[in-house]
Amino acid sequence: MGWYLKGEMEDKKMNTKKTFIFIAMATLIWVGAAHAGAPVITSHFAVSDLRAGDAWKVYLKATDPDGDMKYIVATVKQAGVGVSPVSLTRIREENRKELSGYVYLNTMAGSNYQSLTFFSLTLTIWVQDRAGNFSEPVELPLTFGNRIEAQATPPSGTYQEQDLGPVMIFLRTMSAQNEAVGLGILP
Repeated sequence: MGWYLKGEMEDKKMNTKKTFIFIAMATLIWVGAAHAGAPVITSHFAVSDLRAGDAWKVYLKATDPDGDMKYIVATVKQAGVGVSPVSLTRIREENRKELSGYVYLNTMAGSNYQSLTFFSLTLTIWVQDRAGNFSEPVELPLTFGNRIEAQATPPSGTYQEQDLGPVMIFLRTMSAQNEAVGLGILP
């Protein structure tokens, strides 16, 4: 009986190893195939500090070998709040092969937007094509301060001054009672 159980356990271990190797190889093949025709964010620009209440412009350049970019996908991670639901900004037909312009995150809606002052967040952006392939993510940090000067713009001629659409994310901060208070555009 001892030999039988020992052999059965070794068979289960071997099957588990084979299954793991198969899943790992299939995942590598799938990920490689998914990225073969994936869009690429070739450059980006955004200020890293902003006055609470201003619209944050994030400039992007992206290309897709298949010419079928569909969405600019974004999430926001805020300390003490977590990660926001996903924002999908549809890419217009004329921008599906190459795009250059900006998306923006509105931080002004809501009567208590100044409570964002000195808070930080990280905006993560991907571009998705019609086949479901994603570009590599771009992470952009932002800190809200009290500065008054105008938001810096990218070097002239680098990006088109084309509005690609809003990042539809509801910014949140913690109030004195530790209740989440929503700020920004409703998704």
